[in-house]
Amino acid sequence: MSDATIIDGKAFAAGLREKVAAAVTGLKDRHGLEARLDVVLVGDDPASHVYVRNKGKQTEEAGMVSVEHRLAVDAPEQELLGLIDRVNGDPAVNGILVQLPLPDQIDEQKVTAAISPEKDVDGFHVVNVGRLWTGAEAPVPCTPYGCLLMLKETLGDLKGKRAMVLGRSNIVGKPMAALLLAEHCTVNIAHSRTRDLPERCAEAEILVVAVGRPEMVRGDWIKPGATVIDVGINRIDAPEKGANEDGSPKTRLVGDVAFDEAVKVAGAITPVPGGVGPMTIACLLRNTVIAACRQNGLPDPEV
Repeated sequence: MSDATIIDGKAFAAGLREKVAAAVTGLKDRHGLEARLDVVLVGDDPASHVYVRNKGKQTEEAGMVSVEHRLAVDAPEQELLGLIDRVNGDPAVNGILVQLPLPDQIDEQKVTAAISPEKDVDGFHVVNVGRLWTGAEAPVPCTPYGCLLMLKETLGDLKGKRAMVLGRSNIVGKPMAALLLAEHCTVNIAHSRTRDLPERCAEAEILVVAVGRPEMVRGDWIKPGATVIDVGINRIDAPEKGANEDGSPKTRLVGDVAFDEAVKVAGAITPVPGGVGPMTIACLLRNTVIAACRQNGLPDPEV
């Protein structure tokens, strides 16, 4: 059996961003409207700073307005809630994203609940979660939606396929299951405490893995020919690359799937990096331009 087809998330995301940019241009040219995304960053987490910078850059490249709000790491919860209240009430703002994680003094659930459901481009508000599970129109969480787009591009019609979602987070696992159900898949949700986990995974034609454990899923857990979407991104020591100047080992990124084993068994697989990651921001931009249209009583753009 030849190695699996590699699902190129970078190329797919670039194509989606082009569609978003075309929709943004159409919104400006036909209706004089500018789509705007406001991102809130609390504290000094280095990874969060990188994510926010990338989001801002890609938002502007798509022709949208990008506004960043920064609060100190010790900002009280009420200060953040007051900021959210102000941008909720600003008709120029179409999408609001609060970068996670937040400092310990701030309740993430309270912050998520404070964002207007119509401007919740992350799709995390409990109202939007309910809409997703009941099949109503709502913003869809970006990472699972990116996974769905790649699955449909790779497999076409998903109807009737046996799917396993390994992971049960509110951000990826649960909404991923809802999206697959909406595509008429037969869906199982498993997690690290599932009994006979390797055997359960090996039954799936579609395996989406989001558990946050480096290379947990081995090659023999995978049904031959299955499509594997690896959502994990983990940094592990890479002694083979030598040491840093301070003597610490260099590192490398790996997914939740043991790629070198899985690529020999699967029919198609996403790499890490370069698979799911690029799709997340592209889907955020998609959600923002759709939100701008819905807030102005316009039909959804073709993105």
